[in-house]
Amino acid sequence: MIWSKHSISFQPASVDRWLRRVLTAAATIAALIMLLIVLFLLYESWPALQQLPLDRFVSDASWHPLEAQYNLLPMLTGTFYASSGAMLLAVPMGVLSALFMVFFAPPQVAMLYRRLLELLAGIPSVVFGFWGLTTLVPLINQWEPPGLSLLAAILVLTIMILPTIAVTSHAALLAVPREYLQALAALGLSHWGSILGIALPAARTGILAGIMLAAGRAIGETMAVLMVAGNVVQHASGLFDPVRTLASNIALEMAYAMGGHRGALFVSGLLLLLWVMLLTAAASWLARNRHA
Repeated sequence: MIWSKHSISFQPASVDRWLRRVLTAAATIAALIMLLIVLFLLYESWPALQQLPLDRFVSDASWHPLEAQYNLLPMLTGTFYASSGAMLLAVPMGVLSALFMVFFAPPQVAMLYRRLLELLAGIPSVVFGFWGLTTLVPLINQWEPPGLSLLAAILVLTIMILPTIAVTSHAALLAVPREYLQALAALGLSHWGSILGIALPAARTGILAGIMLAAGRAIGETMAVLMVAGNVVQHASGLFDPVRTLASNIALEMAYAMGGHRGALFVSGLLLLLWVMLLTAAASWLARNRHA
């Protein structure tokens, strides 16, 4: 077949309309999927929410579903401690790693380091959990038994979410126009002064988006935490105490849950979803106010 220069012609207006329709359809599908997930969780949680007052989920004596006790507070605190501890460690290390790649490392070293981070981000969570169970937990056990603990969960989660923060922060910092930094250098501002005064503020939206993605993964992580945290329903009084998170509790008990027990587990899933949505809303509000 012979193609002439007139056989295919693209009109810019028609291409724009086609792209707009594709993007609108993709956004609509994503919104519908999110809406269906919320509706499904509400539908499955509704029997438990109708039968049980909301205060029962934090005021019951403990989590004993067979005895109609549905206190979710120990799992809420376990989830909060594990995810917050991981974020406290991973955020500064991730941002500093991105700064190193962009502003201090030679190009070859920065590229190799980024590839290693991307490889780390692609490792399945169960592999992190297996490593934590066979290597990290015995080390902690030598320090303070039993090894299966909040500390093990924090360290495993830190390693899991660090690549997300580092890679997204790296991309955000690369998007900062080099002319800004060159102009400040010409004015005599130090290298660190340019980074702190221009690069980080200009890239804060992208960095914040990466932090929120990492926070969502830390809150919802299941298998790795299940394998190293000990899964004891209690309020942790220290880093070496075993804990159970909401996501781990769902994975452990959903297979045999029935009636109110099953509904309470779906309430746990609804709480996790609302938690992540609140974090996302808070991040959006913070970004808007900083830009203002």
